[in-house]
Amino acid sequence: MRTPKPFALPVRPVQRSTLVASGISGQMIATAQASGRLHRIRRGVFIDAALWPDDPREQHLLRAVAELELFPAGVLSHQTAATSWNLPHPGFTDWHAGPVSITLPRVEAARSRSGPVLHHVQSLPAAQVTRDSSGRPVTSVARTAIDLAAGRSLPDALVILDGAARLLCASMVVRPRRSDFANPRLIESARQNLRQASLTRRAASLSAVIDLADPRRESPPESLSSGYFHLAGLPAPHLQAELRTPSGRLYPDFFWPQARLIGECDGALKYVDETAYVREKQREQALRDEGYRMVRWLAREIMICPQVVVERVARALC
Repeated sequence: MRTPKPFALPVRPVQRSTLVASGISGQMIATAQASGRLHRIRRGVFIDAALWPDDPREQHLLRAVAELELFPAGVLSHQTAATSWNLPHPGFTDWHAGPVSITLPRVEAARSRSGPVLHHVQSLPAAQVTRDSSGRPVTSVARTAIDLAAGRSLPDALVILDGAARLLCASMVVRPRRSDFANPRLIESARQNLRQASLTRRAASLSAVIDLADPRRESPPESLSSGYFHLAGLPAPHLQAELRTPSGRLYPDFFWPQARLIGECDGALKYVDETAYVREKQREQALRDEGYRMVRWLAREIMICPQVVVERVARALC
């Protein structure tokens, strides 16, 4: 039996039909795949195995590109668009852990498809389709956030919309600073982007949540906390308010000025090095020395038992 000749392996997802059209036989493809040189991304689409990434996020995005090989009019959307934009997830998982999602125009697909790949069949306004940093067609930040927030509880939706508002504000300036995320003009512009996307998506139920979206919230647990405080009818706190102390300017997560109460949502990311915990304690003591009271909760608490956190904060406010 004659050994199939080696061939230049594809550096991007390529359909089997394209390889065959370039003179590569089915046997050559099978041999390259069996030897581990050629990776099958999905049925009928291949790439050089050396270029298949180890990172699950990058694998998800490459599977999406492979899907676009078969459906070139498609646009990355929903979970896949959120993966591309790095939008925050309200749960313990990541968007890329879910199925690849693309949106197809009605002329290209007769019905939605579910499974490892989701096909959403609908027409997208041109203003809500753009390209990400890698040149992939993708729904805009605002449209992606609205698609994913629709139908979720207020706290979960707020996680997504806060993250989108932060990205939108950052896109309006050259080098975003803390003050930019607190700029009322930029905040309103970001909300208006979200409102426009919600109108074309017909997600009127998100109107009240969009009004609450705020780019000053820096993490999903902070957004969840604000959502649950709002549902419980607690007074709205100031976000990342500037407090001056002898140790310098400090910016707590939440601040209720009338009660001189500071709320801090603690997550593992705050203590990524050995000295972070010590610095946080010094910061807390500086605030207590100025007469401020403190209430703290863990990110895990607000995700698993939010009522416990709400009651803790309510007691502190009273």
